[in-house]
Amino acid sequence: MSWKDHILKLCGDAEFFPGARPHELQQAEAELGVALPEDLASLLQESNGVGGEYGLGLIWPLERIVRENKEFREYPDFPELYMPFDHLLFFADAGNGDQFAYPIQAGEIRRPDVFVWIHEDDSRTCCAPSLSTYLERWLTGELLL
Repeated sequence: MSWKDHILKLCGDAEFFPGARPHELQQAEAELGVALPEDLASLLQESNGVGGEYGLGLIWPLERIVRENKEFREYPDFPELYMPFDHLLFFADAGNGDQFAYPIQAGEIRRPDVFVWIHEDDSRTCCAPSLSTYLERWLTGELLL
């Protein structure tokens, strides 16, 4: 089953976009300094980002993934407010300031778990064992923030 089919079963009004090209994925990985996990890369090749209800970024497009991660890693005030962000790869947000990410260990994404970063208390908690489960839990309301 394609990512689009999977998402449409959960969210009939999801918005899809032209897929990212291999060279765009490679460029993003080079800018981020980490290879994208296989499931996220395959989803982005089908649709470079996925929009949800009310414009929510269920999956950000590559450009936003790069921009948001670089901003979080480089923003000068964040070291005073939060733990470092260079061990997370953000790829979506909850629409309330909280964001979803993969953990980066020793310079690579070694496991498929999805974490949620809660901006109010800087907590980082595993919320799903995979991208597919994150989408299922988020779109069915099982995952509440």
